[in-house]
Amino acid sequence: MRMTDYAQGIAHIGIPTEDMMESLIFYTELGFDVIHTTTDPSNGGIVNFIRLGSLVLELYERSSAAKTAGSIDHFAIDVSDIDGAYDFVCSRGINTLNDEIHSLPYWENGIRYFTIEGPNKEKVEFVQKL
Repeated sequence: MRMTDYAQGIAHIGIPTEDMMESLIFYTELGFDVIHTTTDPSNGGIVNFIRLGSLVLELYERSSAAKTAGSIDHFAIDVSDIDGAYDFVCSRGINTLNDEIHSLPYWENGIRYFTIEGPNKEKVEFVQKL
């Protein structure tokens, strides 16, 4: 079993923002298009997925964003089988956050995901669109 059995590429890079309009104006000026807008059920904040070519960013509202160099919150790996990816990560002893698989009502049919933490405190999310 290898992660390449599940991983399909980068799903998105997550960037928290305190000002969604400012972020949207900035990134649309760069040529990004909004491809999906939803609400974060945990806090009611707006979430926008934006795309430029094959690069997708997830902009999501937070009352307190880091606003420092290195403040990208996470990158997400698109997987074909979230249960298989989860089992793989757990079997290697690298489920560093002891996370479980979660569900969110994003996109048309929702997503399932879990998150681990890398050695530099970066978050790595594994996500499957349903």
